Amino acid sequence: MQSWTNCHHKIRMTEDCPISRFARPDGTGLAYRFLPGMGPLQVFLPGYMSDMEGSKAQAVFAHAREQGRACLLLDYSGCGSSEGHFEDGTLTLWRDDVLALIDHVWPEGGILPIGSSMGGWIALLVGLARADRAAGLIGIAAAPDFTAWGFTEEQKQRLCTEGRIVEPSDYGDPYVTTLAFWESGQANQLLGGEIALDCPVRFLHGQADEVVPWQIVLRAGACLRSAAIQTVLIKDGDHRLSRESDIALLLGLIDGLTEGA
Repeated sequence: MQSWTNCHHKIRMTEDCPISRFARPDGTGLAYRFLPGMGPLQVFLPGYMSDMEGSKAQAVFAHAREQGRACLLLDYSGCGSSEGHFEDGTLTLWRDDVLALIDHVWPEGGILPIGSSMGGWIALLVGLARADRAAGLIGIAAAPDFTAWGFTEEQKQRLCTEGRIVEPSDYGDPYVTTLAFWESGQANQLLGGEIALDCPVRFLHGQADEVVPWQIVLRAGACLRSAAIQTVLIKDGDHRLSRESDIALLLGLIDGLTEGA
């Protein structure tokens, strides 16, 4: 596994891969960067209110380029450089954004969804929707079903009565959650039964994560039908998992799933 030391120039390797646009049937333009190469296609899925310019996405893209691997970065509608309004977004809509972009740039062949936080939930949904093509899946501080366990009863009541809630965030702008997003999340719950995926799955999670309890991924692993599940717990890892050492672990997991593919 390659060290990720002194890598700022590598992380910015997306700068010479310009953003492309894909128009959804409703005309909304989705922003993405696509790197052709050997499969399976690595698809990085950002977290809630995040985009493809984050350090983990950039590192995955740069590493894929160095390995001659195909990679797709994207912004969900209403996020980053994509068109649309953030508050119109739902889990189902963003899952469908991802599926449309995968089918556009990589209509055949294996895929490897790599999801961060909410992106880990979407990665599982994408894997289920393309189960015959899922060569593997990686969740980084994955947050499946967070609409069920991540909100207090008071917050749920405010969603029902006011249609949205706004919460402070340590990551920049306040978090806005709409009733439509929450209802979409509730309609896409996965942890109450079998998750019908048979591909290898890797989870990377910090035990100092104050956003998503690490026990959530243990529940997800137990629900997955696949026997090829591995969970890496980082005792002092937080929710970001963006330290040099965290990213090195992530790239090692990717290499483990793509070697020989």
